[in-house]
Amino acid sequence: MIAAIKPAGSNTRGLLAYLYGPGRHDEHTDPHIVAGFAMLGMPDPGRDPDATLTELARHLDKPVHLRNSEFGKKVTDHVWHCPVRTAPEDRRLSDTEWADIAQRIVEAAGIAPPGDDLACRWIAVRHADDHIHILAITVREDGRRPRLHDSGIRVGDACRQIETDYGLRRLKKGDRTAGRRPTQAEMHKAQRLGWDQTSRDWLQDRIRAAIPHASSAEELLAYLEAMGIAVKPRRGPSGDLLGYAVGRPGDLNKDGEQIFHPGGKIAPDLTLPKLKARLETTAPEEHPTARRDQPATPWHQAIDALDTLHQGMADDTHTQAHITALGDLIEATAQKAPAHLHAELRAASRAFARAQRSQIRAENQAATTLRKAARDLVHTATGPDASALATLLAALVWATIVAARWHEAKNHAHQTEAARQTLHHLQAAADQALTPVLSCLAVRQPSNQASRTLAHDVRAAVPDHADHILTDPAWPALATVLADAEAGGHKPHQLLKEAAAQRELTTARQPARVLITRIQHTSRNPAPNPRAEAARSRSTMAPAPSGPQVRNPLPATTPTASADQRRRHR
Repeated sequence: MIAAIKPAGSNTRGLLAYLYGPGRHDEHTDPHIVAGFAMLGMPDPGRDPDATLTELARHLDKPVHLRNSEFGKKVTDHVWHCPVRTAPEDRRLSDTEWADIAQRIVEAAGIAPPGDDLACRWIAVRHADDHIHILAITVREDGRRPRLHDSGIRVGDACRQIETDYGLRRLKKGDRTAGRRPTQAEMHKAQRLGWDQTSRDWLQDRIRAAIPHASSAEELLAYLEAMGIAVKPRRGPSGDLLGYAVGRPGDLNKDGEQIFHPGGKIAPDLTLPKLKARLETTAPEEHPTARRDQPATPWHQAIDALDTLHQGMADDTHTQAHITALGDLIEATAQKAPAHLHAELRAASRAFARAQRSQIRAENQAATTLRKAARDLVHTATGPDASALATLLAALVWATIVAARWHEAKNHAHQTEAARQTLHHLQAAADQALTPVLSCLAVRQPSNQASRTLAHDVRAAVPDHADHILTDPAWPALATVLADAEAGGHKPHQLLKEAAAQRELTTARQPARVLITRIQHTSRNPAPNPRAEAARSRSTMAPAPSGPQVRNPLPATTPTASADQRRRHR
């Protein structure tokens, strides 16, 4: 059940004309009052042929006229309008049931508190099987205004209880993080102009697409202006940015002037303070003695950065920051991925916007590594190779699963559902990206003897999942990846254990595919030399020598026997 409170109005007679009229498409049938503040003596044009809409409007507006005559200051925002609708699959409710529902909603809103004889005047009009309209006058009988602050939240809570009591479809409880629904006027305007989206939805997509490109709020506004979006910054006397509003090209008012929307009215997480906290963080410096392998592309850096999401799950504020940054990385991936994946990845990014925010405050500094990876990715001029793309998408799938589980544990129902919708689109894109990789790997699978040796490694490293992996159609491709890794000096047994530790395999649809992408990423560099690593570790603790340094004469790597050689040595 949805109760959508509309903006306050001033024309009681005009709203009644719509409720009792035929509707925009002749959809209104048998309009009549099912409940009200005082049914006795209430004129109902739907049941009494002598009653008129003007008479009913005067009856409802009487407290307004009395207040205006006594206080002098005219009240012009006194019409409270709330349509209440059931789901299409719900049963048809009787007038008596709708009357009870209307009474409970006006009580929850503060329009007519229980036992208050001086409450506001209101009626509930039914003109269809699946909904009613509640019209209330927000001036009490004693001339005071009702307290309606947070009435939407209270009405939403009442609807959740009504759904339980009447056996209706149960919706998720609101948490005050949802964006505003488009108004009818916005939807009609978009339809009239031939737009697929309302202006606020269109602007939200563009702002979220621009976020990975910017490192400050000023850069974000400059980027939006470069995209052709009208930007109206609000600045203080010192020139500091205090707020902003944006407008869609061609979205004009009746006077031909550009219509602007403040960021907070577009989405709750697009206010200027939240954007500043999200963008203007300091990136951590790399340790000067960190091991450097072959230069990592932004695609591989993004994969590495996703591991930081799992490391920060102990602190809720850190987790929320990583999930917010994860949305930026999904958006960056959607912008840079090949064209055939754009539709699924754009849908994933749009769906995840709802999962990016919750009532938990984000400690944005904790997610600088992930956010920097998103920024580097959108600024790269090189596309990914097939393996890196497939690995990144697989990592995004797992990160989204982790985000969904966290939201579910915190009872964030809307965010959990948004993450699951995102997961559907990401899995479709990941499957498409991995298909050519598997084909290339399968055509050069190792010999039967080498495969049997590698199968033994699988049984030793992940015994609980070995049968599932070895019967997976992707096993020949995994065997190729393990053989390639072994040729580069890695130990297949160790790689398998590390990959299984990074991504549990119990819930994986196809564990062999999961292992392929993870092992391809971790084994892309030659295996580290233990002596070189030990020397590097000592250098971080010992002071720098003052005399000339002597090079280590030992070789950097020690080749490991191949799978065939290992089998012969047994």
